[in-house]
Amino acid sequence: MKINLKNVINNFYGVITLFFLLISTTVCFVPIFFLGLLKLIPNQRWSIFCTKGIDKACVLWTAIATAYVKQFYPTKWNISGDVPLDNQQWYLVIANHQSWLDIMILQHVFHRKIPVLKFFIKEQLKWLPLFGFAWWAMGCPFMKRYSKEYLDKNPHKKNLDVQSTYKSLQLFRSYPSSIMSFIEGTRFTSQKKQNQHSPYQHLLKPKAGGISLMIGTMKNQLQPIIDATIVYPHAHHSLWDFLTHRIKSIEIHLRSIPIPAVFIDPAISLEESTMQNQFRSWLNEQWAIKDMLISELKQKA
Repeated sequence: MKINLKNVINNFYGVITLFFLLISTTVCFVPIFFLGLLKLIPNQRWSIFCTKGIDKACVLWTAIATAYVKQFYPTKWNISGDVPLDNQQWYLVIANHQSWLDIMILQHVFHRKIPVLKFFIKEQLKWLPLFGFAWWAMGCPFMKRYSKEYLDKNPHKKNLDVQSTYKSLQLFRSYPSSIMSFIEGTRFTSQKKQNQHSPYQHLLKPKAGGISLMIGTMKNQLQPIIDATIVYPHAHHSLWDFLTHRIKSIEIHLRSIPIPAVFIDPAISLEESTMQNQFRSWLNEQWAIKDMLISELKQKA
């Protein structure tokens, strides 16, 4: 049996990097853990103080990971789009989602250029070791979605997820923050696209609920939406593919999308309201533009 020495070396690189990331994550988790416990004290000013300290620990972790990637991974980062960024402003960042690698890419692209990214997190992920507690301590909104059938049987549960997310977002109004949302709700696959009957070639249907709630809550504090489009020229683009040097280049395009003034209203988050329906239509139009952009980037790659 012939052994591919290159694959062996690349896999070794991947294992070493995973070990390094585990160590750096554990070290940076220590201050997050203690500040997270202190954050339980019911005082808003104290909570903001602790959250800012947690954000600094997250910036340190991202700086370590970014420096390591730059040193040991010769991946070509093709970043395009002229979007002004400011670390002292409020942002809503949206992106297409294909892999866990997307998260690392976004952290790399926006590191120290805008406030620390706070992700909309699926409710079930809050139990993930280390990360679940860290996301809670950072103030990331946890999204819990109930099916229509479940709400019909349990009407008292209606809008509980919205109320929980609204409470999280209120804290972000107190200091510059960046909220990140993969608005497709899940990673893209051809099978999911087919099951959804998605009208897009490269994307799943966008979900309006989370970001409409944020726009309505943050009001005029938000800058134009930053739409990050990630394109992998290679068919295989998992985090492990990146860690084992199998991804040679990545295309990232940043687009600024002004938020129409009509949508800066708390009523935008109300399900089945006229404004919510208008917002969905507008978001679908933006997603169609993004779909065409992905096609263009794939042709260039």
